Amino acid sequence: MRYKRLGNSSLEVSVVGLGTWAIGGDFWGKVDDDRSIRTIQRAVDCGINLIDTAPAYGGGHAERIVGQAIKGRRDKVVIATKCGIVKQGGRITRNLKPESIRKEVDDSLTRLGVDVIDLYQIHWPDANTPLEDTLNEMVKLRDAGKIRYIGVSNFDRKLMEEAASITEIVSLQPQYSLLDREIEKDILPFCREKGIGILTYGSLGGGILTGKFKERPQFDKDDRRENFYPFFKEPLWSKAMELVEVLRQIAAEVDKPVAHVAINWLNQQDGVTSALVGAKTPEQAEQNAASAEWELSQEQLDTIEAAYKRIYG
Repeated sequence: MRYKRLGNSSLEVSVVGLGTWAIGGDFWGKVDDDRSIRTIQRAVDCGINLIDTAPAYGGGHAERIVGQAIKGRRDKVVIATKCGIVKQGGRITRNLKPESIRKEVDDSLTRLGVDVIDLYQIHWPDANTPLEDTLNEMVKLRDAGKIRYIGVSNFDRKLMEEAASITEIVSLQPQYSLLDREIEKDILPFCREKGIGILTYGSLGGGILTGKFKERPQFDKDDRRENFYPFFKEPLWSKAMELVEVLRQIAAEVDKPVAHVAINWLNQQDGVTSALVGAKTPEQAEQNAASAEWELSQEQLDTIEAAYKRIYG
């Protein structure tokens, strides 16, 4: 496993991180909690030290599972969780008011069974709360020793500039993959310039970039990923399949899984610190971790880029 410094923090994180949205049990289909615990532990055994979670994943369920999995292993992991997505009156809302964050952080610490959260991230912006109020509260939590570093997720360039002017932001967690390269326009260059680490989510495009889908999938009713990722609908589906075929050819050349090609492409983009990848089985966690054992050649990167430009224009 390779490790990189996260932004200007002292955190050294694995270039492949474990995303836990899928183990929350409320979006990606049914999960087996015992298997989820084994999956997290296998990821750690394979050198993955960055575990990213959130209260929004299963209403705290993912955090509880992470907490159970890391008992006796706290010194081996960097725990990243989030705030700002809460259930109010039966519906999901964005709430970054200081009093809400104070409750959220204590609830997360309890569920995770830890004394301090290594990276505490704003999950989504809240237009109804001044960002300064939110970040000033997070600074207080940092000063109180409840969190170590502050990060954000799903921020655009304007919000990133505002956040960085208020306090030190060590990371941004955006959606970024070969199927969604929007951040390359202005957010990625800004983060590179300011030394802000990038933790990518959606790294495998909802599973499309694993190469496992030969035709457009019909998901179970409790698997709602196609509502979040637009790539499962036309015309993006056909374009994705064309690109995946190129990844398949490269994977065959090096005798590696297709997912490795997609993960390594991300990790070889300037500014990316770690690709967060979900796993629902120990085998998937092990396979994801193994992608850090090799890198794409410049020729392979060029082949992917040429294919992307031809397909997406």
